[in-house]
Amino acid sequence: MNYTRVFAPACGPSLELMRRFGGLAQETLAVETELHLAFAAEWEIAPEELETEAIAPTPRAYTDFLLRRAALGDYSELIAALLACAWGYSWLGLTLAAEEHAERYARWIDMCASPEFAELADWLRDVTDEIAVGAGEAGRARMREAFFQSSRYELAFWEAAWRLERP
Repeated sequence: MNYTRVFAPACGPSLELMRRFGGLAQETLAVETELHLAFAAEWEIAPEELETEAIAPTPRAYTDFLLRRAALGDYSELIAALLACAWGYSWLGLTLAAEEHAERYARWIDMCASPEFAELADWLRDVTDEIAVGAGEAGRARMREAFFQSSRYELAFWEAAWRLERP
């Protein structure tokens, strides 16, 4: 749920970006959060437990990084940092959908492999490219670093889940 909070500052300088990122925040709450709640219910974890569960260090560091980009960085850095998640999840969903996978993960894979999710990743790449044109060389360097740092956090996030990292 912390990830959803980053979409508000991403609303950006244009009405189109405000609409898309505002809608993305709503959609993330409606679709992704509901998927997580459904998984939790299957494992007999109440929604109240999820809300009060302490966040493990790696996802905390990742969302803190994104919120710092939103609060202290340039808008272009935030957009580049957000791109890593959308693009990575789309790629991962499409890759896993093409392979045999456990039924337990099918809903998550279907969501990330959907044409809508691919369209979102494509749109965010286009927005990032458009912003990069006017960012200057120093701005593009900061955008690259934000994207790479976010990508490193994505990898660390998956590694933390694999290791069952606890708060």
